[in-house]
Amino acid sequence: MRGTMASTIVGLDFGRGVIRAAEVQGASSARPTLVRYHQIAVPTTAVDRGEVLDRDTVASALKQLWTQGGFKTRKVIVGVGNARVLVRELSVPAAPLNRIRESLPFQVQDILPVPVNEALLDFYPVAHGLEEGAPVIQGLLVAAVKESVLATVEAVEAARLEPVDVDLIPFALSRALLVGPTAAGSVALVHIGAATTMVTIAVDGIPHFVRIIQNGSDDINRALVSRLGMDDMQAEQIKRRFGLATQGAGPELRPAFEVIYETTGDLVVAIRNTLSFYLSSRPGAVVERVLLSGGGAELNGFPTALADATRLPVRAPSPIERLAIARSVDQGQVAAGAAGIPVAAGLTLGSKA
Repeated sequence: MRGTMASTIVGLDFGRGVIRAAEVQGASSARPTLVRYHQIAVPTTAVDRGEVLDRDTVASALKQLWTQGGFKTRKVIVGVGNARVLVRELSVPAAPLNRIRESLPFQVQDILPVPVNEALLDFYPVAHGLEEGAPVIQGLLVAAVKESVLATVEAVEAARLEPVDVDLIPFALSRALLVGPTAAGSVALVHIGAATTMVTIAVDGIPHFVRIIQNGSDDINRALVSRLGMDDMQAEQIKRRFGLATQGAGPELRPAFEVIYETTGDLVVAIRNTLSFYLSSRPGAVVERVLLSGGGAELNGFPTALADATRLPVRAPSPIERLAIARSVDQGQVAAGAAGIPVAAGLTLGSKA
């Protein structure tokens, strides 16, 4: 039976060169349980910026992931959130949700970057309001390039898995991280991945604004490689060891730090500008604090740099705060990839599957 504590479902997150899977029991309960978590590396020629580029390689990797991780269900929810997904605020005449969704192609063509027949459309209601005396529903339009989503779904099906839903990653993060007192008030949830950064502004836990920025933590690696001639491993080691904290480093690393500071500065400015746009376009709106997540948020000194730039308190909540952890979970996988758990697990939360 769907939604019972006995049933489980897996959230699938396709990152840059990695696939993560989290199997959750009681996903619609107040305290869901993570029962399995595993991640597997794939070539960036197969998965990059959250997009499946090589179906056969990904299908093979998924089969391997299921074997290695010992997953007990084939039902999956797939996460999307990259340059080929657009999220915009939209007000529509008040109507039942199914009718709103049916009418979207006629209402949104002018704001889409692709023809409406090449996009998958959804509407996430946020609030009721009045515009020119008429009742409206304010919400978020989610438009994804159909070709990109179908490529991911086809790879999942080729691995003999059953995709029961496709969901927006910022929504998954909100469900996973905005819990209890953490959700109160107006919060900017900033998730820094390898290739993209997702900014979600939620009010009392409900997302009101989403932007996907094309900057990520791997920008640092690419800059170190291209400008200083480092190899990939050396660039990753310097980024992880030092980040923005230069204590204990010799003068020979000064050029590397200049590159790291400059590249990180670009990301900080992009985040600050996104928050400024939100505030300037909504008179009276506020952002009270910033919550950081994702592997890029672990960069030494980054929370302080972002707090200085935004003049807001910044903290990183525990990635597994919302979840009970079963004994069946591989602690080595959790230790190695904890930053990826909120997306993969968050995709399942609230699911009745």
